[in-house]
Amino acid sequence: MNRRLFLSTASALLLMLSAGRIATAAEDIVPGFATAAGAGVPVLIHVTAPWCEVCQAQKPVVAKLVGNGDFAKMKKFDVDFDSQKDVLKKLRVQSQSTMVLFKNGKEIDRSVGVSDPVEIEAFLRKAL
Repeated sequence: MNRRLFLSTASALLLMLSAGRIATAAEDIVPGFATAAGAGVPVLIHVTAPWCEVCQAQKPVVAKLVGNGDFAKMKKFDVDFDSQKDVLKKLRVQSQSTMVLFKNGKEIDRSVGVSDPVEIEAFLRKAL
């Protein structure tokens, strides 16, 4: 009985760790991330590719929001899907058009393939 409880608890812990959030404020996923996260500002990492139509639709929406109005303090870091594979691995990102949102240095949500301006704004608001 104790062995069964131990194994189920250990399995659950490993599952939580593998599915858990990746970054902490001390980890510099991309240059400048640790500084921004350490300052307590919301951070967006936007993974794009030049050939991705969804990415191209996301870019002007994100550019209009981040750094303005309610999102004035939010920092955005762009990651190229084709050339920054090390960053993709750290973030466990498998697709372009991925947005990863951080608050206090911890990942709070991610979005893949969303280009609707209302949905992107709602997504970003989660970090405020």
